[in-house]
Amino acid sequence: MAATGASAREDVEDVPECLQANGAEDLQAPAAPASAVAGRGQVLTGLTHECGVFGCIATGPWPTQIDVAQVVCLGLVALQHRGQESAGIVTSQGNSTKHFNVHKGMGMISNVFNDDAMKKLKGNLGIGHTRYSTSAASEEVNCQPFVVHTAHGALAVAHNGELVNCEKLRRKVLSRGVGLSTHSDSELITQALCLSPPEGEGDTPDWPARIKHLMSLTPLSYSLVIMEKDRIFGVRDPYGNRPLCLGKIVPVVKNENEQEPEGWVISSESCGFLSIGARYVREVLPGEIVELTRKGVKTITIVERPDNKPQAFCIFEYVYFARSDSIFEGQMVYSVRMQCGRMLARESIIDADIVSSVPESGTAAAHGFARESGIQFAEVLCKNRYVGRTFIQPNTRLRQLGVAKKFGAISENVMGKKIILIDDSIVRGNTIGPIIKLLRDAGAKEVHIRVASPPLKYPCYMGINIPTREELIANKLDPVKLAKYVGANSLAYLSIEGLVSAVRHGIKIKDESQIGHCAACLTGEYPESIDW
Repeated sequence: MAATGASAREDVEDVPECLQANGAEDLQAPAAPASAVAGRGQVLTGLTHECGVFGCIATGPWPTQIDVAQVVCLGLVALQHRGQESAGIVTSQGNSTKHFNVHKGMGMISNVFNDDAMKKLKGNLGIGHTRYSTSAASEEVNCQPFVVHTAHGALAVAHNGELVNCEKLRRKVLSRGVGLSTHSDSELITQALCLSPPEGEGDTPDWPARIKHLMSLTPLSYSLVIMEKDRIFGVRDPYGNRPLCLGKIVPVVKNENEQEPEGWVISSESCGFLSIGARYVREVLPGEIVELTRKGVKTITIVERPDNKPQAFCIFEYVYFARSDSIFEGQMVYSVRMQCGRMLARESIIDADIVSSVPESGTAAAHGFARESGIQFAEVLCKNRYVGRTFIQPNTRLRQLGVAKKFGAISENVMGKKIILIDDSIVRGNTIGPIIKLLRDAGAKEVHIRVASPPLKYPCYMGINIPTREELIANKLDPVKLAKYVGANSLAYLSIEGLVSAVRHGIKIKDESQIGHCAACLTGEYPESIDW
């Protein structure tokens, strides 16, 4: 299928010379050997989102009146912030083991799916995927969902995450005589599901047993939606590292008597549920395998974590990746970000006239900071919504120019003011400097940067594109030196303890065995060893 949209380049970026001159501390973080990375496709740098997965199945008589493909497409639109590189949808009528309807391509969802494509995706169930590359190159061959034709029929898989023991699993799959056409973890998962479980099976495939076998082979990181002829499986790794949740499609016209749902949806985030007429039900539990059929949703099993290790839900979902109206662990992401701002105000208050944010990801934290500190909130930056994200541009110079195109200063709010500017995170430090210069050019008296997360210091091997310590500016400069480098009067981060406190503030479950977050990119403490 021809590509229908252009993808953004994600090139390796050099460390600025001025930082090299300052000298870096000895960087001893775990890093991927060159040989291992070379086997996994393109090496990427920078902070990017992961991927988004979505699935829908209609209940009641088939063929359904629900436009399943349209529901999946709209669900992916709501997840577009998680991946803007490629997208795909696979649907099934539910009556054939041999045929799925498939459409995939490079680019934004609006570019990949047009009316002609949607007409060919009629079905009673379907899954979709929107992608940023983390373990394989940005090429159409790596677009998901992956579809394979097994001896027992077609199988489609969409994956969010990155396998920590990818190479070990790859060798195992290849040793069984299975060929792999890409470096993608997701194709590897798809082919691994085609392996019979150790206990064997009868004339028909035991997909739950195969999924359990896969989970025993690789502990993290993944959330999966898997579709066969007439059902969808949702799978979350035992650590719960990547998010996955369930919703039900409610009738548009409600009767007095409660009606059965018209369908079920499963998604990386709940943010798109209301827009498709669905209601949030619950999260898929860590290690849980759920089955969605026309009759409803049921739990197949829950796979325990090895050695009773704690949960490890990615804490950066709260900080940066998720949309603010999504729900994780029973709380809205917006509320957590506001609480981060409150904690930041308690830890690093300073005299100022106004509190503001780098829109839009820092806005909730800025409101929390303003309420806790008693300093009024005011907008100082106007965002141009028609300029792409700066981290996907190919080099430092264009990225910095992109900031100038992306924001304008609201000079009436800035002139002569001492400003506390809240940002959600600082990765390279390339974008915050031009923003500060913009505010000073508009007449700001002082600019104090407050970051609503701790400094990023370590790479992530679980589906977030933070591959090297060398590019992370927190490993080059402490807050005092960084403030000088970016032109701020002062700069302070939220502490790790403050972040954890903010995240746990609204969680109703207090049992420590049921709560746990991965903060490896902040602490270097990984939930599992990285097996290259």
